[in-house]
Amino acid sequence: MCIIRMDCKLYDEIVRYAREHLPEEACGLIAGEIDGNNKIIKKVYFLENIDHTEDHFTMDSKEQLAAVKDMRANGYKALGNWHSHPSSPSRPSVEDIKLAYDKNASYMILSFLTEAPIINSFHVEDGQYEKEDLRIFNEEYYF
Repeated sequence: MCIIRMDCKLYDEIVRYAREHLPEEACGLIAGEIDGNNKIIKKVYFLENIDHTEDHFTMDSKEQLAAVKDMRANGYKALGNWHSHPSSPSRPSVEDIKLAYDKNASYMILSFLTEAPIINSFHVEDGQYEKEDLRIFNEEYYF
């Protein structure tokens, strides 16, 4: 099973950005390195949800292209995407599963359903999803 590692500073940036865009869903891409079965998130991209709704997102295609160019320029791999659920749990919705076209991608979902935001990552393939091992770390705590 894949282990995904993300610095707590990147997690904080995702929460801050998503909170600024409430009640709409916020979205973006994640990039970094692949080391064996590990995905190490090095950069988070914040993209406009051109739908501007609280129950759906569509990433701006020009911003996606710019993010992919930036990934290539920095030697990063595209690892997947993230989006927020302003008022539903941190798990893929029926629509999220339907739109998950890349079996190699990680799909991260940040939920504001509880007081403390919850983020999970999922592998989605053939209409099924499985929770991935997401580990958020800082300089003092790494596992």
